[in-house]
Amino acid sequence: MTALAALDYASVFVFALTGALVASRAQLDLVGFVFIAALTAVGGGTLRDVILNREMVFWVANPAFIGLAAVAAIFVFFTAHLLESRYRGIVWLDALALAVAVPSGVVAALDQGMTWPVVIIMGITTGCFGGLMRDVVCNEVPLVLKQGELYVTCALCGASAAVIALWFGATPAVALIICASATLALRAGSLALGWRLPVYKSFPPRQ
Repeated sequence: MTALAALDYASVFVFALTGALVASRAQLDLVGFVFIAALTAVGGGTLRDVILNREMVFWVANPAFIGLAAVAAIFVFFTAHLLESRYRGIVWLDALALAVAVPSGVVAALDQGMTWPVVIIMGITTGCFGGLMRDVVCNEVPLVLKQGELYVTCALCGASAAVIALWFGATPAVALIICASATLALRAGSLALGWRLPVYKSFPPRQ
C-alpha cells in the first residue's frame, strides 16, 4: 500500500466518524448518516484530485473508501448516544482527521510533481473542504470559519512545514510526519489552550 493510499484510508475513516456525529446532532436517519459521513470523508480528497487532474478520483478508482465511510457511519449510528459530549468528540476527531488529511494532500501534489505553492494549497484543500461541506449541509457553523479558530491556519502551517522540511533535505516520510505533527499540535493547542488568531473589529466611521 502506498503512503497516499494509507493516508486516504485513515482520513476517510476519521472524517467519516465526525460526519456521522454531526448527523447524530441533526437527528438524521441511517441513510442520512451514511450520506453525511461519505460527503465528509471524501469531499476534500475529491476536490484535490479534480484540481490536480489525476487520472481518476481516489474513491472512484477504489470504492472501498465509500464502504469504509459507510461502516463508520453505521457504527456511530448505534453508539453516538454513549458519548457524553458529541460536540467535543466531533472537534477532537476532526483535529485528528485534519492531521492525517493535510499530509495526504501534500503527498498527492508531490506525486504529481507540483511546485511548493500548489503542494501547500492541496494540503489545505484536502484537510478543510470535507468538514466545510459537512457543516454547511447540516446547517452548522463551519469549524473552518469560527471566529479566531485555528483550523485553516493549522493546515497551512502543517503543509508549509512539510515543504520546508523537504527543502532542507528531509525524506518524504519524515516531511509527512512533521506535517502531521505540526497540524495536530496547533489544532490541539487551539482546542485545549484556547489559542486564537486576532480577528477584525470594525470601528465607527470618522465624522
